[in-house]
Parts: sequence; C-alpha cells; structure tokens
Amino acid sequence: MKLDSKRPDFAVQARRRNLEDLQQHLRVSSWVKLLELPNPWSFDEALLLCPVSKDEWLAWIPDHGEAILNISQIRDIGKTV
Repeated sequence: MKLDSKRPDFAVQARRRNLEDLQQHLRVSSWVKLLELPNPWSFDEALLLCPVSKDEWLAWIPDHGEAILNISQIRDIGKTV
C-alpha cells in the first residue's frame, strides 16, 4: 500500500479550524468549560483572566486557583462576568 502524502487529514484540519474559531471567541472575564480537571475537587469551569500567548490563557478555577490553560483544554460557554 502506498501512502498518499497529498491527501489532507480532515480530522486534524477540522480540529485546527475549531481551535482557531475558539481563539476568536475567547474574551477576558468569560467563563469556559474545562475539558480536563486540574484536580478531582476543582470545578469544571474557569474564569479567563488574560491571554498569556496565542494558545494559552491565565484562568481562575474555583477550588483550585490560578492556572495557565491551553485552548485545547477548554470549551467556550459564553458567560461573562
């Protein structure tokens, strides 16, 4: 079987497109849903405080504290403070 290197990987492209869309919708003081909990006792939502880089945000997580989150670890739920 020959590998076709020109064939796009649609799953990877769709994931990348979803992350790019998420980047555009994230705002300071927005609540986001955590896809991974930092500890078993923390809440499953976080308040975005400020962007750290293109793909990372400083966030406050109830019952955990501050954490740097990669956008691949979160989902926008659209609530603002």
